[in-house]
Amino acid sequence: MKLTRPARRAFLVAHVTVSASWLGLTLGLLALAVTATTTGSAVTAEASVRVMKLFADWLLLPFAFLTLLSGVPLSLGTQWGLARHRWVWTKFWLSLAATAATAFALRPGVNSALAAVAAGGPPPGPRDLLPGPVVSLCAYVFMTAISVLKPWGLTRRGRNQRAASRTPARAERAGAR
Repeated sequence: MKLTRPARRAFLVAHVTVSASWLGLTLGLLALAVTATTTGSAVTAEASVRVMKLFADWLLLPFAFLTLLSGVPLSLGTQWGLARHRWVWTKFWLSLAATAATAFALRPGVNSALAAVAAGGPPPGPRDLLPGPVVSLCAYVFMTAISVLKPWGLTRRGRNQRAASRTPARAERAGAR
């Protein structure tokens, strides 16, 4: 099923917008994590971690799901397909992994850092808050790059689909001779 041109454009605009928002939120998380781990002020560290919690609890997962919800129909409704090209397939699995990491690693890490800081403990160290945003940022920049460059060619499924679609045309041309 192919998307109509207006539908494809709408999904593309939505997908790029929510993906860029997800990337921007991650940059914000990284800035807040750096602030929380390098400041000498307990109040600033606590405020930074509280804002990180707001980002993680209210913004990251919705944008992650919206990225997936706009990307899957976009891939299925265009010539790229979901499992036809390696770069699309890689983006899909990386998006799923990043969403799971946000839900099961980043959010609990921010929550535990906030609990420690709110209890009057020492400010979180770089090992507590920095890995999540750094890894996420690297993944999103990589996904952006492969979206632009479209490397690696077809998957096995894509090659099989291409061969199957060409076979009837070749048989018709051979029969016409």
